[in-house]
Amino acid sequence: MTKATKTIQIERIGIDESGKGDYFGPLVIAAVFVDAITEGELTLMQVRDSKKISDGRILAMAPDIRMICPHSIIAIGPQRYNELYAKIRNLNRLLAWGHAKALETLLEKVSCGHAIADQFGDERLILNALQEKGRTIVLEQQHRAESDLAVAAASILARAEFLLRLKRLSDEVGTTLPKGASSTVELAGRMIVKKHGEERLGSVAKLHFKTTQAVLAKTD
Repeated sequence: MTKATKTIQIERIGIDESGKGDYFGPLVIAAVFVDAITEGELTLMQVRDSKKISDGRILAMAPDIRMICPHSIIAIGPQRYNELYAKIRNLNRLLAWGHAKALETLLEKVSCGHAIADQFGDERLILNALQEKGRTIVLEQQHRAESDLAVAAASILARAEFLLRLKRLSDEVGTTLPKGASSTVELAGRMIVKKHGEERLGSVAKLHFKTTQAVLAKTD
């Protein structure tokens, strides 16, 4: 019986995010609607989890996915992210808010009763946020949800938007902002503080990361 309930719904919305573990850049959540026709097109395009695809390929694939699939992309820039985090003080709640926002925006364009997202916390956080807007949907959270084509397509759109915005922020501050949260990232953070002052950090970075302490400790 359980196998029957696990059957993939052909019409579904996949949701995924990018930038959650990156100190610099936005948090981006994308939602993508897939039906029987676009399922075939995405398969032909060899859409898969964005973590398995190079940045260059992601940037090349994203426009095609955007063209064939109804979608929504919610990008929370560092400044807004820091404001929201100061209010919410919990990354899972912030993610749930973003997922709900992406779903809600897409449900204004398509009618769909089923969504799939990666497992990150209490799904009621997303459903409650949607219900406040009068939206109801069956939300399935899975480990490694990116193996689903709709979620994989969302992961590509989210990553592409993240990369484009990270590049734009790099150009604005005149320093290459690396991905992740490594020692190279700390070095770039110190460079920004040196060039533009401490207050500029909040416009490019997620300040609640421990990286902030490391960046500021070494600029004294």
